[in-house]
Amino acid sequence: MKTYLARLALIGLTFCGAVLALNGSALAQNGPLRIEIDQGVIEPLPYAVPDFIPDDPAAREYAAQIARVVAADLSGTGLFREVPASAHISKVSAFDDAVKFADWKAVNAQALITGAVSVKGKRLTVRFRAYDVFSEGELGGGLQFSGTTDGWRRMAHKVADAVYSRITGEGGYFDSRVVFVSETGPKNDRRKRLAIMDYDGANVQYLTNSDAIVLAPRFSPTGDRVLYTSYETGFPQIHVLDVGKVQRRILSADDGIMSFAPRFAPDGRTVVYSQSQGGNTDIYTMDIASGKRTRLTNAPSIETAPSYSPDGSQIVFESDRSGAPQLYVMPAAGGAARRISFGTGRYGTPVWSPRGDLIAFTKQSKGRFHIGVMRTDGSEERLLTASFLDEGPTWSPNGRVIMFTRETQGASGRALLYSVDITGRNLKPVRTPDGASDPAWSPLQN
Repeated sequence: MKTYLARLALIGLTFCGAVLALNGSALAQNGPLRIEIDQGVIEPLPYAVPDFIPDDPAAREYAAQIARVVAADLSGTGLFREVPASAHISKVSAFDDAVKFADWKAVNAQALITGAVSVKGKRLTVRFRAYDVFSEGELGGGLQFSGTTDGWRRMAHKVADAVYSRITGEGGYFDSRVVFVSETGPKNDRRKRLAIMDYDGANVQYLTNSDAIVLAPRFSPTGDRVLYTSYETGFPQIHVLDVGKVQRRILSADDGIMSFAPRFAPDGRTVVYSQSQGGNTDIYTMDIASGKRTRLTNAPSIETAPSYSPDGSQIVFESDRSGAPQLYVMPAAGGAARRISFGTGRYGTPVWSPRGDLIAFTKQSKGRFHIGVMRTDGSEERLLTASFLDEGPTWSPNGRVIMFTRETQGASGRALLYSVDITGRNLKPVRTPDGASDPAWSPLQN
């Protein structure tokens, strides 16, 4: 038991040193154990996911696929390492069979996930259990999820989220989606349209055509609507799109006035955005139902890229009022703003973490672009990436991972999506059918 928990202590679950309480009957038999975490991952935790058991013939095609998606989710975090099936000694032939823990210890699997799948008509049900191999006990009780056969990948993501949460003590992020700008064509004639996909690049659907330039899509707090900027009328204007119905309408339609960089407030009823009029760019809010607008800034500088804190009390934004783009925080109703970025270079596209503890940003310094994070007071700045062009960070629902755009250099360069852990580890591309930019992560799906 202590060995297992000691290895869990090596998983870097926080941005810097912190104390984490891991709870649960399998993890704390004598009350919650508190673990000091002061470094990143040294070695991923080994686990095993045998193919899930089909409870009926119709479930056979889904059982193995679901187990593979669960494994891909967990291993993709960089916190876990799968023990391959070729190394398994035990074979799981029935969901309720007793676990032969000695066999899993022999292959150094510290966690074991077993499952079963049943299908009745179009209804698919997944049952699963997760075990702490060394303490020979379950990590929480068994659970089951149900949905349609078309949504089998969602069921797999839900299983992975539950396992991830039980082992790390954090919320999951696998059962989520990403809206982004799909890009095709040469660099001097890019065609752009909105698209949506699962967090891992599966199930891509297109939400708009490529007749007009679209930019900066942003999910509502409930994940059912998307704000974005479109040049359909010749001027940048804010649109809102109902994802389920793929219906859209213009929120801002004043002739000759540019509005852009929209983002929902946490209540989902208000939009904060930038508006350019008479050569001046300031930050406004709009009540979606009534269309009432409120001006929050009034300065000769450019104020843009606003983002609310999770509690809706503050807004972080980008401004060049000091001579170069820097990050500022002000009350959500407007008022005095305080500067929080003081490093060398230019800062932009700030976005508040869903945890409320960090702000992600784009930084340009010494000819390189970076994705970074800092505390909300500007302290502890940390650069996570560096390349020819990295920009536009967006947070996973649990505040653990950041997705962003990376563009390659040269005439044939293209924009692609990447993700990185907040420790700066596990940098990897996110698969998309074509070029992609401006990602925005949804909350967990209901």
